[in-house]
Amino acid sequence: MLWIISALLLIIGQMAIVLINEYCRPQKAVAWLAILMVFPLIGFAAYYFIGKEYSRVDPARCKTNRALAPLKEKLADRCAQRLPPETVRQHVGDERMQAMLHNNLFLPIAVCNQTTVYTEGTEAFAAMFESISLAKVYIHIEFYIIRDDEIGKRFQQLLIRKSREGVNVRLLYDGIGCLRLRKTYLRELKDAGVEIGCFAPPVPAFLNKRINYRNHRKIVVVDGEVGFIGGLNVGDEYLGRKAEIGYWRDTHFRIKGDAVLWIQYTFARDWFVVKRQLLDDPVYYPVRPAQGNEFVQMIKSGPDETILELIFTLIVSAKKRIYIETPYFIPDPAVFLALKTAAMRGVDVRVIIPAVPDSKVVYWASLSFVQDLLQAGIRFYRYQKGFIHAKVVICDETACSGSANLDMRSFIGQFEINAMFFDGQVVNRLVADFFRDLGESEEIVPAEFEKRPKSQKRKEIFARLLSPLF
Repeated sequence: MLWIISALLLIIGQMAIVLINEYCRPQKAVAWLAILMVFPLIGFAAYYFIGKEYSRVDPARCKTNRALAPLKEKLADRCAQRLPPETVRQHVGDERMQAMLHNNLFLPIAVCNQTTVYTEGTEAFAAMFESISLAKVYIHIEFYIIRDDEIGKRFQQLLIRKSREGVNVRLLYDGIGCLRLRKTYLRELKDAGVEIGCFAPPVPAFLNKRINYRNHRKIVVVDGEVGFIGGLNVGDEYLGRKAEIGYWRDTHFRIKGDAVLWIQYTFARDWFVVKRQLLDDPVYYPVRPAQGNEFVQMIKSGPDETILELIFTLIVSAKKRIYIETPYFIPDPAVFLALKTAAMRGVDVRVIIPAVPDSKVVYWASLSFVQDLLQAGIRFYRYQKGFIHAKVVICDETACSGSANLDMRSFIGQFEINAMFFDGQVVNRLVADFFRDLGESEEIVPAEFEKRPKSQKRKEIFARLLSPLF
């Protein structure tokens, strides 16, 4: 009898700790309580090490901000000289979006850019490898996942060759995303002179209770002239070579112009966090002639400066259309309500999600949200050609795309980099890609969707409880 009472007190104590720590985040509290009910001791250990809220007053972050502040101010002044802020505000349009995008948390809008959109890994990797092969001064690269497979080896050998040619090569990788990457792969890079940094190595991150906060950015910067961002990591699956997934549909960007300065600045911040080396030499931020006339704003987000508010503002500002492509659809309550309200206002809201998921639990959670939003008039489609990994949000004449998914991890748990596009040509291309994907998707019909098996609905209910953690 005593052991039963002790066990109950232990469980109640664990629940009390979760409730006290998560009182401001009730949905997250419910998710952890569900885990504790099923796995009392293991669940609490998991909460202790991965459930810690990211501190926005972290001393290391404050040190990074102080170190990078002069560089940020200098780059902002240079962008302002290209075009006065007043003209930029006129170009953005909606007043609410103007106020949000000119918030001090965001990087300034850059003008004089030229953007190329890639929808497949083959063409995107060809462009990246070509730019890297032409590098004369430096190459800065940051990826969440790097595989030691065919494309990964080509990537490695190219970096080794450029480093031996005298080009400064720096590579950042995520400690969890590259957990399976062989040490010999990295050692061969180091032996060739490539500087390497690991963002949040697993053991220190675990002990510091930050293993859940990952660097999900994908960045390539070459000589300060060209920058790449988007959804692709380095691996054969991103070329459609994974049998169980098949064709891989993604969205990646090559950008030339002033926005590259801010891609480089984002890399410099991460490099300082990992290596404590300040990359503020003018050679990394060269002054170049105007490359085009596009307005682009880089969105550097993370648990310390979330993208959630921006996505919410985009949705509530939309008057005509909201088109979304995402591999994981886990909206937070505010985004959920904003989408529902937009549809009820008569906005054309359409969402494309995968038909073939790479994570069943996350997919079940996504379908639970689909059920509710279908009733509000939002149209959902399941991509049939393969796996859709594109992360695109189009609201009227503005588009946001990059590494961030429409899920809670990207909103508040991972370091991401996206781009806001205000140029008609780029937005029109993304719209065209969206409608091409619609043609290769199957619409979810509410009446038929309601008939799915009860066992499927139970899975969705369980996954929905855990969704604040995805």
